[in-house]
Formats: sequence, C-alpha cells, structure tokens
Amino acid sequence: QYVAFASLFFILISITTFCLETHEAFNRVINKTETVTTGNETGTQVAVEVETEPFLTYVEGLCVVWFTFEFLMRVSFCPDKRDFIKSSLNIIDFVAILPFYLEVGLRGLSSKAAKDVLGFLRVVRFVRILRIFKLTRHFVGLRVLGHTLRASTNEFLLLVIFLALGVLIFATMIYYAERIGADPDDVTGSRHTYFKNIPIGFWWAVVTMTTLGYGDMYPMTWSGMLVGALCALAGVLTIAMPVPVIVNNFGMYYSLAMAKQKLPKKKNKHIPRPPQPGSPGYGSPGSAPNAPGRAPACPLAQEEVVEINRAESRPNGEAGRAALAQEDCPPIDQPLSPEE
Repeated sequence: QYVAFASLFFILISITTFCLETHEAFNRVINKTETVTTGNETGTQVAVEVETEPFLTYVEGLCVVWFTFEFLMRVSFCPDKRDFIKSSLNIIDFVAILPFYLEVGLRGLSSKAAKDVLGFLRVVRFVRILRIFKLTRHFVGLRVLGHTLRASTNEFLLLVIFLALGVLIFATMIYYAERIGADPDDVTGSRHTYFKNIPIGFWWAVVTMTTLGYGDMYPMTWSGMLVGALCALAGVLTIAMPVPVIVNNFGMYYSLAMAKQKLPKKKNKHIPRPPQPGSPGYGSPGSAPNAPGRAPACPLAQEEVVEINRAESRPNGEAGRAALAQEDCPPIDQPLSPEE
C-alpha cells in the first residue's frame, strides 16, 4: 500500500509538471549566441529559444528516477518476462521514461543532428500524459472501465459505422439542400452558405449528430434547416441504440468487481484431500486425484461427500475413536475388513 501510494503521488506530480511546462509563466525567452561557420568564414548568430524553468525539470527528473526504480524492480521480480514485455502498461512506462534520459544526454551537444533530435523529443513529451493509465493498477473503477471497453468492441464498431453512414448521407444532403436557394447569378451556388463542398459538411454532420453544435457552420436556407433537424434527430437515435448494451456490460463488470472485493480473503490455501475409505469410488481405477485421462472432480463437492459418509458410519465410544483414528490413517499394507 505504501508503494502504491508513492506511485500515485509521483504520477500526479508528473502530470501536474507536464501541464505547468506549457504555461507562459513558467517559460522564458532567452537569446543564445551561436558560432556559425560558412565556408572559410566564421560568424556569430543570435538564436531565440524558449526555456522552461529549471525547477520543473528537477521535479520531473525526481519523478523519472522513481518511475525508473519502480520499472527495474518490477522487471527484476517478474516471474514471466515475456508477459511483462507484452503488457501495454509496461510499454507505456518504458516509452514515458526513455525520452527524459535521451533529452538529458543530448542537451550538452551543439550539433545540428542533436538539436533536431531534441526538437523531436520535446514533441514526444506528450507520451508522459499516458502515465495516467497506470492508475488502473490501483483503482477498481478504471479496471472495470477497461474490461467494459474490451467487451463492448462490437458495439463501438457498430456505433462508428452508424455514425459514418449518417455523416456521409447528411453531408451530401446539406450540400445540395443549400444549393436550392442559391442566387441565379452565383455560378457555384456557394456565396450564401458555409458548405462550399461535401468534405466541409463532414465536420458539420459529426458535430450535429453528436449534439455538440459549435455554431461555426449552420444552414442558411429553409431546406438546409430541414436537413439539419433530421441530422440532429438521426444522431440522437443512432447514439442511443448501442449505448444500453455498453451500460449493461459496465454494470455486469462493476457488480462482479464489488462482489469480489466483499469476499473474505483466505490466508490458508485449500488443498483437496484424496478419497477416503468408505467414500464413493474409493479404490476404483481412475479414483486418484491426478489420474490420467479423467477430469478432476470438484474438490469442495468431493470433500463434502467424504465428510457425509464418515459422519454416517462414525462409531461411538472408545472403540469408535480408535476406529476413527484407524480410518483417518489406514495402514498401507493392511487390507480393510468389511466391518471396518
């Protein structure tokens, strides 16, 4: 729990640092004088660069040190390295850590190739935001969401197909509907409307079908308004159809996760006992727990049958306790009589 708390703390600090680095209050513009060699002549050139406050870099370095330590420990103690490499969360950890070390190593170089690599690494910094997915290890709700998305792949694909068909149909309809009220002197018929072509209508159709309505594009004619109303209604119906299936999947996984959390944690591992004398199937071929060619019976049901048979044939008195002791540990080389 302490390690999980520390990991959560550094994840939140890293994401906060990543967001603050883009704020103008933590960036300063500096002028750097560089020596430029052109042929046989050497001159100076002033370059303007934006530099982040050093303390943010130090904080990010501290977070990266923790993530590196955590990653190396998990690699060292992982029993199956192949499964560790295949895990998407582990790949995110590695990709988020590597750019920082490359940037620190190339920062002191002044060659053009090193500067190009540094510029690329600054762009790749957005990978650090993927560390938020590491929270799935500590929060049940995020794991439930992941299982829901994985189980609802067909529904999401169906939703995308419906949306794509609607976008194509209504973008075409709005393009031609806006041409109905065009000025006769307008050859292209696009002076009075935002929909100059069908591809531009794709954006409007997506925004309208998802009920966002930014208002940057809207129809100007009565026929275009009618198409826009139909597009909004079709979007509501299209999105509403697959959603109940996704909600049911989420409810199923959530109830399963909550029920699993309420189960008592058993410290002692249950080890099923072999069939005892007097139980059904004792001494028959294939009655061994690991007999080849036979599926093992349910350990809990098998143990319950043994206990019931022993309770029904349990004797009384001192002789009964002696017989019970022999029943619990029968000699290997001594056969049992019918009375026993």
